[in-house]
Amino acid sequence: MPASKPTTDSRPLPNQSTKLSSQPPRPHHRPNPNRLKLIYDIVMIIAISIDLFLISLDAILMSNFSNNVAGWLAISDGLSWYQQTIHDPLRTAGGFFTIFLIGELLLRWAIAIKEKVYYRWFFFPFVHWYEVLGCFPQLRALRLFRAVVIGRRLYQLGYQVLPQPWLNRIKFYIDLLLEELSDRVILTTIQNYRQQLTNPEAQQSLIESTIGRNREHIESVILSLLRQEVAPKLQELTNKPVGENMLAIEVGNAIQDGLAHTPELRRYLRLIPIAGSLIESQLQHIGQSIGENVVYSLNQRLLSAERIDNLLVAIAQGIAQIEANNPALETLIANIVSDSLTELEAQVKVQQWRHQDMLRF
Repeated sequence: MPASKPTTDSRPLPNQSTKLSSQPPRPHHRPNPNRLKLIYDIVMIIAISIDLFLISLDAILMSNFSNNVAGWLAISDGLSWYQQTIHDPLRTAGGFFTIFLIGELLLRWAIAIKEKVYYRWFFFPFVHWYEVLGCFPQLRALRLFRAVVIGRRLYQLGYQVLPQPWLNRIKFYIDLLLEELSDRVILTTIQNYRQQLTNPEAQQSLIESTIGRNREHIESVILSLLRQEVAPKLQELTNKPVGENMLAIEVGNAIQDGLAHTPELRRYLRLIPIAGSLIESQLQHIGQSIGENVVYSLNQRLLSAERIDNLLVAIAQGIAQIEANNPALETLIANIVSDSLTELEAQVKVQQWRHQDMLRF
């Protein structure tokens, strides 16, 4: 039976997959909720900024200061027209905007409850406390917090809400304010602490607690200094030849002088005819050599590396166990603490913001 001829529909079209894959996907015209939220945030920050500007302007124009300035500039009629004509409608508009903020806050609260944004339904007013308090007419200045929060969120999304020089200037003044406040706090704390140190009991307690907590560290520091400075000097005594060792030379000269000033020895030696004086001079020279050799031998035995280290450890332990009620020690620690506080005050008083480039603008 002959094979059936394939139909035309079953044949694959050439480059069909390539054509299909190369076609760009059709755009889907769906609303982007992030874009809608972005637009809403921009509208709200503009509305809140205008509201705060009008509130501030109205408060200034309704103050006694504005009345005095208007009288000085001879524009009292214009200020009176504003106070009598514009003030009340502006307050009414502000009241309607407050009602709008309350309704908008309740709507967002309901949406947060529906979408379970927070762990409990009543968490919303605690998280947005500045918005809740900003709904009260007396606390309308707190609405600025919401404008700042919206602006910060837009800035994090990559939108430049304010020009960069403005942001730099704002950051500069915030740093200036925080630095000045922190400096005042630190200087006050240092002054109070310095006054406490004038009390003998407080000073004694400070010294005792400081030494008591750091005895091991004090011992290790003293031992390190002794090993660094004293041990090499003692080792030099054993490494020097006998003729260059000042201690050995002085001991030898002392023995020589002792033999020369011993009258009994000289009297007995003079009883020996001819050789007595020669024996006396040789005996003095031998005594000097004996003294030098004895010192050198003692150095070799007593100043070995192990004995020196044991001696330094004992000295460091003895110094570390010193009593805290030592007057000289109290004076030393008090001077160190006072000098440290003085240096800290000098560093705190340096106004770092004066050295920033922002002052050149």
